[in-house]
Amino acid sequence: MSLASCATIGAAFACLTCINAVAQDYPSKPVRILVGFAPGGGTDIMARAVGAAISETLRQQFVVENRPGANGNIAAKIAADSAPDGYTVLFMSVAHIMSKPVYNNLGYDIERDLAPITVVSNVPNVLCVHPSLPVKTVKDVIALAKSRPGELTYGTSGIASPEHFAGEMFKIMTGTNLLMVPYKGGGPLAIALVGGEIAAAFNTMPPIIPHVRAGRAKAIAVTMDKRAAVLPDVPTIAETVPGYSVSTWYGAMVPVKTPHAIVLKLNQAMLQALASPQVKERLTSLGAEIVASSPEQTAAFFKTELAKYTKVAKTAHIRGD
Repeated sequence: MSLASCATIGAAFACLTCINAVAQDYPSKPVRILVGFAPGGGTDIMARAVGAAISETLRQQFVVENRPGANGNIAAKIAADSAPDGYTVLFMSVAHIMSKPVYNNLGYDIERDLAPITVVSNVPNVLCVHPSLPVKTVKDVIALAKSRPGELTYGTSGIASPEHFAGEMFKIMTGTNLLMVPYKGGGPLAIALVGGEIAAAFNTMPPIIPHVRAGRAKAIAVTMDKRAAVLPDVPTIAETVPGYSVSTWYGAMVPVKTPHAIVLKLNQAMLQALASPQVKERLTSLGAEIVASSPEQTAAFFKTELAKYTKVAKTAHIRGD
């Protein structure tokens, strides 16, 4: 072996040793978890549950910082521009994947600028209406919408949000014309529905379930192709509209050049958190299915989801700019 080769191998080994040392000492200060939506929404609820658990595991504070706006993309841009040292984590959702085919000028590229850690959980959305709306079934909603074209409102967390895609797919597959009203997150959306500002919403389960249980919102159907364990008596939209299926999943990412050893440490801490009885009970009570994937599995899943929603955006003509 040549001296040059030995030098190259030595440099690589030294670099690996340095990276492992950095990961061993990580985290040595508080870590911020960026959430691109308002407090009280699904992403915020998931981030706080996981963040509290990994704070205990890694013995350092993981602090949620809400930066709502632009369907979560303000927070994603901040994360993409942050130092790749593991001290900025983006807690994201399917909304960030949905945004890519919708917006031309996000200022970042989710595939190029951010690296996946894990998919945390998968949650069905639920078609809810204000209790005053005279409907009990999906057929009733379709009939009412067709009798009042362009008048029946439904809320979303913004353009290209899961609620938006769910609503547009519903419109396409039922031949109805609903009027979309955007909000800054699932929490404000749930409050708007309960307050009667909008007639309906395809909200994520975490922020809306407490209102359903209290009778402040009426659950009509869930958006996945199977019934939800926490709402077993609520049918799926697919039982009336065959082939309809939308869900909201949540995950975590870091700036793309973050050392892989730190990515793996964060992955293991999150998987440990998701395996804890307290976190599992908290998330499953809100309708979530725990996923807990590896970084490699997460990257592959992201590609599949991006292809799916790129096709939907094109068919529904969903554009953000």
